[in-house]
Amino acid sequence: MSDLVKLEHVLGIAFHNRHLLKEAMTHKSFAAEHKIPYDNQRLELLGDAVLQIVMTRYLFDRYPDLQEGALTQIRSALVNQDSLAEFARSIDLGHYLMLGKGERELNGSDRDSTISDAFESFTGALYLDQGLEKAQDFFLSILLKHYPDPAETLTTLNPKGALQEYTQKIGAHVPQYKVLSVSGPDHNPRYEVQVSIREIPVASTVASSRKLAERDAAKKALDLLKRHVISLEAPSSGKNPDSQEDLHRKQKNEDDKSSSAPHISDIPVKS
Repeated sequence: MSDLVKLEHVLGIAFHNRHLLKEAMTHKSFAAEHKIPYDNQRLELLGDAVLQIVMTRYLFDRYPDLQEGALTQIRSALVNQDSLAEFARSIDLGHYLMLGKGERELNGSDRDSTISDAFESFTGALYLDQGLEKAQDFFLSILLKHYPDPAETLTTLNPKGALQEYTQKIGAHVPQYKVLSVSGPDHNPRYEVQVSIREIPVASTVASSRKLAERDAAKKALDLLKRHVISLEAPSSGKNPDSQEDLHRKQKNEDDKSSSAPHISDIPVKS
């Protein structure tokens, strides 16, 4: 059984035109290396548009009381590179992607950008082969396994937006993000990013991309602010905001608490 036939079997989808599936799983590096006149970039473009309309219609029908702004935020959180890469991993799509030798050596089959593009190209191929309803069923079946209530992602998948909304409510400035350092090899960089509010550093994190580091820093900052671990009281209120040293100390204390908390595997189970 070929890999593409196995993919059809795993997903329970049989393509009428299997060439579309082959094109969807052909990365540009493989096409260049083997001098193939096509790759999955055109289907990626189409799949992106299909996912946008499917997601928009689903949210429109499910949440009749939500306004355009909230619906747009949910859609953005669920049809972006991070989420699509998560969906692609859940069906092991990277395993079936045809990559050039260099891409394989750089672990391209598990790179967020590569597998999220493959998810889009697969959706585009399925749309051309079997229509919008089949593409919709495929996507929603995966989406709802991960996010049964997509509206909850307003905070969990868009922490930068949630942090900005929170700071606006308390009358603070828009959060500012700064890259403190970049380390590691080119194929596996580590970005250290710091988020500041009112020019006060609030939280910092390290991740494999600037985007992920900013998202994680925002999530951490929002948690610290909501639990009142860190204060951003304006000077006019009669209280001085925490100093930078205080903020660093509080953040470290919170990190130490998290790291010292017992892991579930450490808790004895009664027989």
